[in-house]
Amino acid sequence: MGRHLVGADREGGTRRTPGRAVAYVACGAVLLAGCASMPDSGDLRGVESTPRQDTQVRVFAMPPHEDASSSEIVSGFLEALTSDDPDYEIARKYLTKEASDNWRPLLSTMVLADGPAADVDRVGGREETDNLSYRLTGAKVATVDAQQSYAPAGGDYSEAMHLTRDKKTKQWRIDVPPRGVVMGRTDFQRNYMSVDKYYFATNTTLGTSPHTAAVADPVFVRRNVDPMTQTVRSLLKGPTSWLDPVARSSFPTGTALKDVTTLTTDDQNRLTVPLNDKAARVGLTKCKEMAAQLLFTLQNLTPTVDEVVLRAAGRQLCTLTEESAEAVAMRGSMERADYLYFLDAKHRLVRLAAATNGTKPDPVPGALGEGDAELKSVAVSRDEDMAAGVGLDGKNLYVGALVPDGPLGEPELTSAGRTPDERLSAPSWDAQGDLWVADRDPDNPRLLLLQEGVGDPLVVNMPPGLEGRIESVRVAADGVRIALVVKQGEKSSLLIGRIERSDDAKAGDHSAVSVRELRSATPALEEVSAMSWAGDSRLVVVGREKGGVQTMRYVQVDGSTPEGPAPAALSGVKEITASEDARLPLVGYSEDGIVRLPSGAQWQKVLTDGTAPVYPG
Repeated sequence: MGRHLVGADREGGTRRTPGRAVAYVACGAVLLAGCASMPDSGDLRGVESTPRQDTQVRVFAMPPHEDASSSEIVSGFLEALTSDDPDYEIARKYLTKEASDNWRPLLSTMVLADGPAADVDRVGGREETDNLSYRLTGAKVATVDAQQSYAPAGGDYSEAMHLTRDKKTKQWRIDVPPRGVVMGRTDFQRNYMSVDKYYFATNTTLGTSPHTAAVADPVFVRRNVDPMTQTVRSLLKGPTSWLDPVARSSFPTGTALKDVTTLTTDDQNRLTVPLNDKAARVGLTKCKEMAAQLLFTLQNLTPTVDEVVLRAAGRQLCTLTEESAEAVAMRGSMERADYLYFLDAKHRLVRLAAATNGTKPDPVPGALGEGDAELKSVAVSRDEDMAAGVGLDGKNLYVGALVPDGPLGEPELTSAGRTPDERLSAPSWDAQGDLWVADRDPDNPRLLLLQEGVGDPLVVNMPPGLEGRIESVRVAADGVRIALVVKQGEKSSLLIGRIERSDDAKAGDHSAVSVRELRSATPALEEVSAMSWAGDSRLVVVGREKGGVQTMRYVQVDGSTPEGPAPAALSGVKEITASEDARLPLVGYSEDGIVRLPSGAQWQKVLTDGTAPVYPG
């Protein structure tokens, strides 16, 4: 359980140095001396590589010892960055006073594949000068910005760090530290955890009640440094810049915690949150929305919060329980689908009760289940009242109500693509009851939106410079985020975009709906062949890495890897569907037909003759 240092294996025979981190096991109060090995002088290599540890293990830094060498100062500082020191007070002891005053560790975190290697820039071949420069290097994996927002990164990391020796004390200290914090991937995984903050979608009108959609905004907080209080402070600051154009917070601008250093629940699982005077005048409706944001956010962090009490100006503003919060806003992960849908051997739409182990589907009422149309792909509206299907040749899009004897009219949309793969993608319904589909015609590739599933389609504006062709589309339950598989040459990527709607959207303005700021959720995959939303900020994808075999995994919308196991392996996966509600099983179409993966179990065959499984959405 001690620290392991990559460089120790390379250097060989180096002795331990006191400027290292130590681990504290809470349950046994045992201090474990670190295994960090550092040369007294010369180059430092790989100042990281802590194995993934249990959350009970705490890592604390050690301050520099008297007469520490320059290399010990560098190694001790880099180790201190990976510790559970709340305010980086120990790390600052390795800096000069001026450098400590100016250093802003919360501005950014650089995540490297391995810990940063440190090479000394020798002056005159000796270390006897009072000034030394080191260069930190490594391979970039990701960055976390000042808003705690994660973004994948690539390329080489290289940054200078300068040391000076005090003329009076003769002690080495860092006078030019790296910007922010830098650490390797395994230390990042041990130190940080992803948490969804919740805000409310703007410019959307849900077809179901309640009429407000909650939107997940993932951020990374330090796992062992009071994550609850960190998360609440982050929530109060508002949405991250990527989500901000399509989300709002009900907390008045400037709202902050008042007279509190740490938040804790009482013995009734109730959390009291004292706010400053910015929140003192909110009305009851607004207060309930604020409390719902807190409850959704904190329940994502810990299941031990059942009720939130908001206070300001010395009085209670409102209280909200878990049961009441669901009446304030709709959260995709809490909306359970009634049915699982797929196509039978005759290419007609059938359904099974979603929360059962049934294997005998029934035709859906209406022309798509009872009529003669042969379908290739389908989508069912989130209220399960409407369905859309693409014909077997991929050319025509049909829309019909799921009611007995419902008629099937003329196609709502027709593609001019030459082959089925160059025609219409599988469609997707958003929370407003609008229908999305990609026309993959190489001569006229477009992302289209049919308002309420009918009428002239709107051509959705895409970011300028988008290269490649949209292969598949899935809109999130919140209605403001969209997942697209975009193919360029032999590579296909999963991109997450923000849906922006102008006030003219309902008037049929063809420039009224746009997808903005596409970002990759699968930077490690060379090919993405299937995907589905599988949570408020999580998707399940089928794909492969370069030169690899097909794999199935969960990914976060920000490109990070969520904690927990990957789905059980399944060979020959052609299609995959999941519900934002994690209580419902994954369902796939593979070489074995329709299969499902109940929680904690292995894949089970549902039906040999079936294709195109989908949950509503």
